[in-house]
Amino acid sequence: MSNFEIFSTDCRSAARRGLLTTPHGKVETPVFMPVGSAGAVKGITPQQLEETGSVLVLANTYHLLLRPGIEAVEKAGGLHKLMGWNKPILTDSGGYQVFSLSPLAKIDDEGVEFASHIDGAKIYLNAEIATRIQNRLGADIIMCFDQCTPFSCSDPQLKKAVERTMQWAKRAKEAHNNPDQLLFGIVQGGIDLPLRELCAGELVELDFDGFAIGGLSVGEGHEDMIRTVSGTTRVLPEDKPRYLMGVGTPADIIAAVKAGVDMFDCVLPTRNGRNAFAFTGAESGPLRLRNSAYINDPSPIEVGCDCYCCRNFSRAALRHFFNVGEMLGPILVSLHNLRFYQRLMARIRQVLKENKFAEWAEEQLRK
Repeated sequence: MSNFEIFSTDCRSAARRGLLTTPHGKVETPVFMPVGSAGAVKGITPQQLEETGSVLVLANTYHLLLRPGIEAVEKAGGLHKLMGWNKPILTDSGGYQVFSLSPLAKIDDEGVEFASHIDGAKIYLNAEIATRIQNRLGADIIMCFDQCTPFSCSDPQLKKAVERTMQWAKRAKEAHNNPDQLLFGIVQGGIDLPLRELCAGELVELDFDGFAIGGLSVGEGHEDMIRTVSGTTRVLPEDKPRYLMGVGTPADIIAAVKAGVDMFDCVLPTRNGRNAFAFTGAESGPLRLRNSAYINDPSPIEVGCDCYCCRNFSRAALRHFFNVGEMLGPILVSLHNLRFYQRLMARIRQVLKENKFAEWAEEQLRK
């Protein structure tokens, strides 16, 4: 039985609306996942997170392995219990840390040895270990171990990373021992479309439950990213979910949905929220709430937004909280940003349902 059902498609693009079924519930797509790398979305309680409309949350294998450790998660009753979240969870494999912690990592065809960014302790991950750790954590969706490369890497380096990603995907599939979890393969290849097609072809043969597009938003720019995403989705199965990892801005998300992507995650809503940057749908764009222009502004961040922040606090109050170092400021703006993203995804699903996505997307991207 398929875990993914497509309800409607856009006649003028590759966009589609669907439903992903997991052990902890159903997820309407396209969907945005808030990031809770260490088991929590920073500053946000699970109840608050649910009130923003979030359904699926991302956690990170590498961070949980370091602290509190896999045995501690198991003793706490599993990842859902630790996080206080009874809805679906996706765990990344830790492969992105091969890229982000590259000065602290030694990599070969077998796997990767890290020096912990916390205390320098040696940590080893490979396809089998990363998969079994995720099996033990108990997330609903887990990812293959892969090698992400910087945008500036050489052609031989990129080709080698793709070869490793394909080899590790086979090993991850063999090591996967929890049939209740969905296992996604990750397509790598930089902005080299023939390499992307090669990697995608190998992964499709392995018949994963879904497919992620990794290694983007690392410096290639919006146009190259969307061109690469469009070229990759064309060679992925239509009946499996497609996940663009670590992307996006609202414009990135709309353009990627247009290219056929179903799932997204990004730290922008909460990271920007902690820095007084509030997303809005207004023509004037986002707000930087430390600006003195808001010192006496009684307006909410966004008129018409139904989030807790906008229903109860003014721009003036938020500016004050940030300027005096009050932790409520980052929490409130993070809540608004998370709700903004979920409202965006709900609007995308609605216009897809009404067969109005293409026109709506063009208007939004012009903004």
